[in-house]
Amino acid sequence: MRTSELIKQAYDLAKAQYADLGVDTEEAIRKMKAVNISLHCWQTDDVGGFETPDAALSGGGIQATGNFPGKARNISEVKSDLEKVMSLLPGRQRLNLHAIYGDFQGEKVDRNQIEVKHFQSWIDWCETQEIGMDFNASCFSHTRAADGYTLSSKNEENRQFWVEHVKRCRAISSEAGKQLGSPCVHNTWIPDGSKDTPIDRNGYRALLKKSLDEAFETVYPKEYMKDAVESKLFGIGVESMTVGSHDFYLGYAIKNNILICLDNGHFHPTEQVGDKISAVLQFVDEILLHVTRPIRWDSDHVVTLNEDIQLIASEVMRNDFLDRVNIGLDFFDASINRIGAYVTGTRAAQKAFLIASLEPTNQLKEMEEAGKNFERLALLEELKTMPFGAVWDYYCLQERVPVGTDYISEIQQYENDVLSKR
Repeated sequence: MRTSELIKQAYDLAKAQYADLGVDTEEAIRKMKAVNISLHCWQTDDVGGFETPDAALSGGGIQATGNFPGKARNISEVKSDLEKVMSLLPGRQRLNLHAIYGDFQGEKVDRNQIEVKHFQSWIDWCETQEIGMDFNASCFSHTRAADGYTLSSKNEENRQFWVEHVKRCRAISSEAGKQLGSPCVHNTWIPDGSKDTPIDRNGYRALLKKSLDEAFETVYPKEYMKDAVESKLFGIGVESMTVGSHDFYLGYAIKNNILICLDNGHFHPTEQVGDKISAVLQFVDEILLHVTRPIRWDSDHVVTLNEDIQLIASEVMRNDFLDRVNIGLDFFDASINRIGAYVTGTRAAQKAFLIASLEPTNQLKEMEEAGKNFERLALLEELKTMPFGAVWDYYCLQERVPVGTDYISEIQQYENDVLSKR
């Protein structure tokens, strides 16, 4: 374990090296205060939720794999786990909650009947933690989604059921944002699609548009709630057609000036979400990012500090987009310590944003404009070996959270004291 003095010494050396490039490390650290990452509650229990005692993820081509001990079994354990996670992260986070995580007190409440009272304990908890809250309609793992369709269902009774669910989720989101004094981003994602090639693609998409128009009819103040719509490329059982494709939702978001959610696991493997950020922000006011790590398909692995994540962060920071970008995580790994997955993944995303803040962007732009492409490439390569780690460690020290690998032993202790007893 390094002493604070050694961390400061390393930071001072790094600070001087970055200063030679015209980069102010203190300013870079200050920028991190605006990087608020929304922690997805579903990593704690493998997307089970608490509607029924045996609730489990099913349908929609999404699947949590693994059976590592210590899964959260109730809301109290979810909150305990999240509090532990936040204690190991620098900066200020948010809570991202799915509708299936309501505090139903053992009562059977169907999704077209949920109310603010079922989530008030979550809102109160966020207030005690001094964090904001985001929300998601849960259009999966339900008998009315068994045929593979929800908001685009040709069964009118089912379609209206899901429209009402989204309406209620939006009302809950607005109230959460109002009470917490921070806009709640409500995200709508549906798993609707076809395993084999459909004939009536248009019919399903016309129904989805109709449902969204109906569900979004009530206008809430943007200081309370912001709507987002999320696309997906495909999933297990919906390989041939996804109703809510990127093209569909991009058009809908632009037409209605709502947020488009860009999940970097929901595109073809060769597509880079980082490249889409500046393109989309020409036409909408804000976007939502779901940061994950796809492997071959949308497998939602724990985020690591890779090139895809770095490009996303760089595009946001290079263009001063932080006030127009809402950042959330979306992965679920049940094969490893779930708290470790949270902390490792969130820290990886935070590191990407700090690295982006330490870039001499103006100098690189000047080289680019002057046609000095060799110089630009060379500087980008040299930046890869700059002492970013020393700045990160100092940032963690300032935030009074574990530095370097120290958080590993903290999580191991939590596993011994808490998770192993579940």
